[in-house]
Amino acid sequence: QVQLVETGGGLVQTGDSLTLSCVASGGTLSYYAMGWFRQAPGKEREFVGAISWVGGRTVYANAVKDRFAISRDAAKNALYLQMNDLKPEDTAVYYCAPATTRKDNRPSDPRWKPRDDFASWGQGTQVTVSS
Repeated sequence: QVQLVETGGGLVQTGDSLTLSCVASGGTLSYYAMGWFRQAPGKEREFVGAISWVGGRTVYANAVKDRFAISRDAAKNALYLQMNDLKPEDTAVYYCAPATTRKDNRPSDPRWKPRDDFASWGQGTQVTVSS
């Protein structure tokens, strides 16, 4: 079963940038789409963005649109999240997972969720943005 490992988090200041990586081992990522999710203390996990694995089409949550960018390297079985202009509200543990759209997904308000058949969560990577 594919195992996902997220890295690249850290402590940064408001306005800084970070790039997170998600590398898969034990198999090839062949899902239709991969997504980034995050969970802040005391809050539910939320969708950050997703990318179609074949075409590279991306979609982002409104909270991060125009600041974050997702890319993938199929040859390396890797997914990336470039985060710019970070804000304190971006503080969370970030995870990658195969993703699919939720029933309430709208073009104006993209909402995705982890695939129901995915259970191999990595440890995530902590991003802390100080004000």
